[in-house]
Amino acid sequence: MTVVKTIRKTWRANPTIEGAGVHLKRVFGHQEVPRLDPFLLLDDFRSGDPSKYLPGFPWHPHRGIETITYMIEGTVEHGDSMGNRGVISPGDVQWMTAGSGIVHQEMPKGDGKGRMGGFQLWANLPASHKMMDPRYREVLKEQIPEVALAGGALVKIISGRVNGEQGPVRDIVTDPEYLDVTLPANASFHHPVKRGHNVFAYVMEGSGVFDTERKSFCDAETLVHYGDGDEVAVSTGETTVRFLLASGKPIGERVAWSGPIVMNTREELRVAFEEYAAGTFIKRR
Repeated sequence: MTVVKTIRKTWRANPTIEGAGVHLKRVFGHQEVPRLDPFLLLDDFRSGDPSKYLPGFPWHPHRGIETITYMIEGTVEHGDSMGNRGVISPGDVQWMTAGSGIVHQEMPKGDGKGRMGGFQLWANLPASHKMMDPRYREVLKEQIPEVALAGGALVKIISGRVNGEQGPVRDIVTDPEYLDVTLPANASFHHPVKRGHNVFAYVMEGSGVFDTERKSFCDAETLVHYGDGDEVAVSTGETTVRFLLASGKPIGERVAWSGPIVMNTREELRVAFEEYAAGTFIKRR
């Protein structure tokens, strides 16, 4: 028998400032570890005020994690220690596996009306993969399948599978699924998920019912964390809703986290920051 997931907990994104002065909403982070394992952090950095995003995220290191940047409006110019340079445009995704270490910068730019927005999700890596070679997956908007479902939902598949269509990001150790779902008024969305995987939804716009038992609406900037089950069911009333839906296989390991580096022990963190200071952080193979 199919078990529809019920809500374990909901909470609101909170304002914070990161980088060189970027104003954003922190959906979850340190405080929620290990509740959303393998996910560590989700930032909502949408803004219509250039003074609150143009300072950007100057050069900084990462080790032991993956960062997934999904742009909605405006662009982000990026560069890194491997010599990569580029622009993440609206609808594009950058899936960066920091692994053993990478140093990069991300500089947001607005569109013609000064609007800029997107989301950055951090996914942890298990101890066996924390020191793997860094890699990038640049996924353009046109490479992301968009599927219209019978219940009315329109789904963009970044990672995972919907209605026989598979997203372009594959072969990730935590077996993630990452979807952008738009549901019109008076419609429904049913999606199977793997038992034992951690699943959350983040409401980008509008409102909807994310739990068939509670029957209460969750609105914009709300995080919905699900309990276990086989299926996510979302419905709408007179309003539309757009949300991110993510799931992943929990790692179940210790988390030692300081700033942009996430390892398993405090000793590994100490080594990482000492290497960064000494100029030996980047591992050449």
